[in-house]
This record gives sequence, C-alpha cells and structure tokens, in this order.
Amino acid sequence: MTSLQIMAFAIVGGMMFLFIWDKLRYDVVAMLALLASLLAGTVSAEDAFKGFSDDIVIIVGSALVVSAAVSRSGIIEAVMRWLVRKLTTMQSQLFVLVGTVTFMSAIVKNIGALAMMMPAALKMAKKSGNSPSLYLMPMAFGSLLGGLITLVGTSPNIIVSRVREQMTGEPFRMFDFAPVGLGLALMGIVFLMVAWRLLPHDRRATASLGEALKISDYNTEATVPDDAPAVGKTIGGLIGMVDGAITVTGVIRNNERRKVTLPETVIEAGDTLLIRGEPDALERALAAGGLALNSGDETREKPNSKQGVIEAVVNTTSVLIGQSVGSMQLFDQQGISLLAVSRAGHRMTDRLAKTRLQAGDVLLMQGPVEILPERITVLGLLPLAERSLRLGSVRKEIIPLLILACAMGLTAAGVVPVAVAFFSAAVMMIVTGAIAAEDAYDAIEWPLLIMLGALIPVSEALQKTGGTDLIGAWLSGVATGLPVWGAVALIMVAAMAVTPFLNNAATVLVMAPIAATFATTLGYRPDAFLMAVAVGAGCDFLTPIGHQCNTLVMGPGGYRFSDYPRLGAPLSLLVVLVGVPLILMTWPV
Repeated sequence: MTSLQIMAFAIVGGMMFLFIWDKLRYDVVAMLALLASLLAGTVSAEDAFKGFSDDIVIIVGSALVVSAAVSRSGIIEAVMRWLVRKLTTMQSQLFVLVGTVTFMSAIVKNIGALAMMMPAALKMAKKSGNSPSLYLMPMAFGSLLGGLITLVGTSPNIIVSRVREQMTGEPFRMFDFAPVGLGLALMGIVFLMVAWRLLPHDRRATASLGEALKISDYNTEATVPDDAPAVGKTIGGLIGMVDGAITVTGVIRNNERRKVTLPETVIEAGDTLLIRGEPDALERALAAGGLALNSGDETREKPNSKQGVIEAVVNTTSVLIGQSVGSMQLFDQQGISLLAVSRAGHRMTDRLAKTRLQAGDVLLMQGPVEILPERITVLGLLPLAERSLRLGSVRKEIIPLLILACAMGLTAAGVVPVAVAFFSAAVMMIVTGAIAAEDAYDAIEWPLLIMLGALIPVSEALQKTGGTDLIGAWLSGVATGLPVWGAVALIMVAAMAVTPFLNNAATVLVMAPIAATFATTLGYRPDAFLMAVAVGAGCDFLTPIGHQCNTLVMGPGGYRFSDYPRLGAPLSLLVVLVGVPLILMTWPV
C-alpha cells in the first residue's frame, strides 16, 4: 500500500467518523475532506473544484427547482381534497396515500411529495378515528421506494449513472431504473398494505389539520400575575380547574426551579409554571388561572393586527435546528412568536427558552394571519394545517407538469443529456411563472450541492490512487465461492448498512466506484452492482435519522426511534430478497 493510498483511506475514514459523530453539518464535513485531500496531495489544486461543475450538481439543483414548481401547482392537492371526502375505510385510505406518494416520488423530490400528502393523511386519520402513526411511516417508506423508479427520483441514482458513464462511456437513462424500481415499489405497497398492523396503534398525534385533530404533549410556560385567581391555590387546585387536562411539570420561583413539584405546592405571584397539555386545555388553564403565557422572546406589546395560531413541524433543513427558543428572537426578526413545543417520545421538562429545537419537533406558532404562513416557510417549517388551494388558472397549474413531461421525455429518448434537459426545465419553470425566482433559489438544497461538489474529487482520489482496486480485490477474496446473486446482495446490504450513518449521496460517492471495481475483479459487468448500490442507499427504513422523509414524520406521527425497525426491518429484508433477482434479470452479468 502506497503512502497516497494510506492518506486517501485515512481521509475517507475520518470523513465517515465525522458523519457518524454528527456534530458538524454534512457539507462542512465534505469541505474538510476536500481540504485534507488537498493538503495530503491526493487531490491536485487543478482538480479540487471540478466537482462543482460536474453534471451531478447541475442535475440535482435543477431537479429540486422542477420538483418545487410541480409541488406548487395545486393539482395534486385538489385531487386529494376530493378523495378525503370519498374514502372512508383504513385500507382504501392507506392504499391511495401510499400509492400516490410512491409514484409522485418518481418525478418530484420524495420529501416534497411526502409534505404535499401529509395534510390529507392527517385529515383522513381524524375522519376515521385512527392514529396518524398508522399512515405516516408507510407513506415515508413509500416515498423512498418511489425514488428508485427514475433517474431523477433520488440523488443516488444520478451519482450511480455518472459512475457508469465513467466506466462504460454510457450513463443510465431516465427509465433504466424502472424495471427494478417499479417492482420494488409495487412489492412495497403490497407489504405496507398488510404490515401497517406492526405499527403501534396507541401513538398520539402531535399535529393537526386546523381544528380537526388534537395535539398532545405541547410544553409551554406561563407567569402568575399579582392579581391572578391562581395566586394562593395549590398546583392540584389549578389542575382541578381544568379537570386534570394539564400537567404542571415545574415551578420557577425567584429565578430558581423548585426541586420537587407536588400537588400541594402553593402558587405565588410571580411564579412561572411549566405546563404540558393539549392546546385547548392550555387555553382553559390560562383563562381559569389568570396566567400570562410566555413565548421564547422577551415580553412584547401585542400588535393590533388579527392574530392566528398554526401548528408546524421543524423540517430537516430548517434554520431553527439547534437553536434555543430564547435565542431565536422570532418576534424581533419575523414578527411571530413560538408558544409551545412538542417532541415525540420525550417528556420535556426544560424551560421553553432553554429548549433547543430538533428536526421533527412540532411547534405552536402565533402571529399576524397575513404574514404567518410566509414566515413559517422562511423558517423551514412545514405547516400541519389544511392549506387552501392556490388561486390561478388551470393553465398555470398544468404548465409545470407539461414542462416536466417534456424534460423526462427528451431525456428518455436520448435527444438531450439529463443535465441540459432539467436545467432547461428549471429555467422554463421560472420564466413561465410556475415558481418565482426567489422561491426557486430557496428550493435548492445548497448544503447538498456543496457536499456533492466537494466529495466528487475525494471519491475520484480513492480511484486514482488505486484505493478502490485494493478494496475491490479484498471484497472479491471475501466473495470467493459466492454465486453472483450473493455478491450483488453483499453490495446491497453493505450500502443499506452504511446509509443510516452517512448521507445517502455520500454513501454512493464512496461505494459506487468500489462496487464497480469489485464487479470487474470478479469478471462481471458493473451494471447490476451499481444498481445494487443505488437501491441499498435509497432504502433506509431502520432509523428516523438516515433520510429526511423518516425524520419529517417522526413528530407528527408520535414515533419513537424503536418504531422504525418494527416496520423497516422486514421491508429491508424484502427489498434484498426481491431486489437482487430483479436486478439480475434486468441487468445480467
């Protein structure tokens, strides 16, 4: 092993450690890996920034804009509003929701498809009296499977296509993934229609559609004014005023938290009470006790405009992640206030101002009704309320779908390269008014593009130094005696195992060249092995943190970490058992 190979392996190993450590953002980790490669000499200064001009970056960025424009068309929402009224049984509701989000994810970004369908799912849950937890995880898993159907369904497919082009001179085309992806998607829908029973039925929803659903376990705090009726009463007495519908989790007195909060504790003027309960119960407790609700900001004068309250989940790209409620200054900067926080699977006892927000938290936000929807979008929050359809002509709603169909058709026919087709589609979306230029820039996940541009040279360094040849030779030694299906399954399972700890795009950038070298060493064509990497990296069903879709449904579904393997483990096994034969039938070695 040469010194450059040692350095290349050390950099990739360090990068994987930082990804797993999860203290730095993935784009920062990628930039550190590129910088280390430059200093170590495994990447030359001339090649360091070529990744940012790579077709992968153009395709992913353009696809995000196109996906956002299609999501804004309103057609899907209109159809789902009609279906909500028609579907009454659990089976029919789940089939339509999972099937729709699965096939939508083949043409738009899967998290966008899931976000569009979540309000309909929550309303159906309320209508049928079921827990949203029975709907949301199957929908999230369906969105992951749907991304396997087309080239632009998920970024791992795009990266795998590029690796194939480097090795054979021919990339995967738009629908080359369809035979395998469609088979797995149909298998997944059938499985989820039966296996949803594995999910816990007693999870409480933490999100609603307007006033349709109740929200449990919101945590907030309120101050006791001097003349409040609660002064002199006990904690138990206050709880009794609302028939036990709230829980007082703590009392702050003289800026110090009392060590024990007992029902016999007497409430004094100036106390701050930490309260947990449903929104209507909190409202009744504030009114009955004469309490003043605190927000994360300092006390402000209430504006004269009409105030509204909306429930929203913290998206995985939200600027609020990691910030404490007290430090955000939402009222100063956005003109809105955060009233309460709900976190699935956790009993929150910290003061509201000290609570650091996480992806999947559900927030109760208050502000002027005319600016509240816009502000929560800017903050990267997903509103969990029924949205009115966007006003506009049918022509405006159809245009994004026509542009997308043209781009996919031209690419499938081989008339223009994928990068050119989707870049043109993104520009046309802006020119036709399907999406505003500002919204288009907001739709692009810049950290993802930075990570891709930075890791492409790092991945190529592993190839140029001969590192992938070494790993491929080692794997071929391990796989000696395995039939071809066993070798393909080995690659797929390896990708599945790594993806929960790395970004799925990073997994493919590292594993795809290794898989191709592994196949060549065994004397096989690389297509089946590259497809196995794409499927493995796109199917993370075991954790809420491996993919944005899994994270997004955790709060609204009330899921715990351990809930994901209950449904995800058997689905992962089925993906391997069904996916490997499908791959080998479609891409013989």
